[in-house]
Amino acid sequence: MTSSLPAGLRERKKAKTRATIREQAMRLFAEQGYAETTVDQIAEAAEVSQSTFFRYFPTKEDVVITDDYDGLILDAMRAQPAGMHPAQVLRRSIRQIFDGISPAEWEAEQRRQQLFHVVPELQARVMQQYAIMIGLVAEVIAERAGLRPDDFSARVMAGALIGAALASSPDAMTGRSRLSDFDRLDRAMELLEAGLPLGP
Repeated sequence: MTSSLPAGLRERKKAKTRATIREQAMRLFAEQGYAETTVDQIAEAAEVSQSTFFRYFPTKEDVVITDDYDGLILDAMRAQPAGMHPAQVLRRSIRQIFDGISPAEWEAEQRRQQLFHVVPELQARVMQQYAIMIGLVAEVIAERAGLRPDDFSARVMAGALIGAALASSPDAMTGRSRLSDFDRLDRAMELLEAGLPLGP
């Protein structure tokens, strides 16, 4: 059955429901632990049915793993001026998105990052997400360069960019990223643009 709500209102309602489910899930994870929290408990706290939960998040893991920012970063990459090095495109796009979020949003993102890096059940999924992101970034790089979406050089470049982004944050794999890490990200992207020279 199709909702009779106008499309814009329907999308806002869906976004609100999704945000409520995630907010309640993260609260329960903090209060009683990830493993101890069930989908039933999350659904009850969010005042939705279990089937509604699964419409928004296929698994409990997806509540944590699903990234609200990747799509925004990819859109920002597409909108950057032509002729820029892919490293500069990614650097500017990440800055653009994260410079625009509120302190509360950044705090929520910190909690999410920490959780998916310290819960063993989530770590394999995290690596899958990095692989998926490499593919998505590669498609944007190829698109901007007028290449085929599966171009090998674009995928290698995307892998280098994502790898450099991870390496630029000493705490990235523990989920303790800091706002100051963006300065290190800038340096990492500058090194890629310069051909990865060694030394200070």
